[in-house]
Amino acid sequence: MWLPAQVRKISGHDLVIRLDEKPNVERLKTMYSGDLSKVYAKVDLVDPRKARPKQRALFFALLNDIWDWTGYPQSDMKSYFYNEYQRKTYGLSISLKDESDTTVSEANLLINIVLEFMFDWNVPFKQGYELLPKEESYYMYLCCKYRKCAICGKHADIHHVNGDTVGSGGNRNHVDHSKRHVIALCRVHHSEAHKIGQKEFSEKYHLPMSGIKLDVETLKLIGIRGNYEEETR
Repeated sequence: MWLPAQVRKISGHDLVIRLDEKPNVERLKTMYSGDLSKVYAKVDLVDPRKARPKQRALFFALLNDIWDWTGYPQSDMKSYFYNEYQRKTYGLSISLKDESDTTVSEANLLINIVLEFMFDWNVPFKQGYELLPKEESYYMYLCCKYRKCAICGKHADIHHVNGDTVGSGGNRNHVDHSKRHVIALCRVHHSEAHKIGQKEFSEKYHLPMSGIKLDVETLKLIGIRGNYEEETR
């Protein structure tokens, strides 16, 4: 039973919601065998923002990068990724036409699917590189997962940032890295960040140096050893 509603108040884990129309109580009674003391609901918070022209430009620039690397026509790759989006969203369709109702969040999901494909198959970024969403946490996550420098795409190390660095006397194998902020940088760009400072480095490359946190499964997958006993109990 899908019902349109508006959120009137948000407080911690509590939402105050007003439905646009009255629910069918009799149907609810049928669903819950007459006991309405605990009715469960799924809340889908709607993104009111319409997809940006920059997102459309990035999507097609990335398709051009894939075309340069594979030789597959852009139209074929477009259909492939639209189908992948539909598969991941259990049948929802998407369009990046100007007149479509696609939201920013939906367009981001589509772009993330393309980025995952390119990282997984090591497709080089050419036309799309300048448009890469370096401020997006999922891009930062992919750089860490596939050990790609967030600046240049070369092989990267996983570095702690934002005051979460491991001291020179510290043992990285005894650290719970899932509780620290990290970023993927090649040694050249990592050295530059230390040399000119994080603020100037961030402004130069339009890259937030706040980093992201990785879950234990991802850290183990990419070979970052540490003390994760608390996470695995």
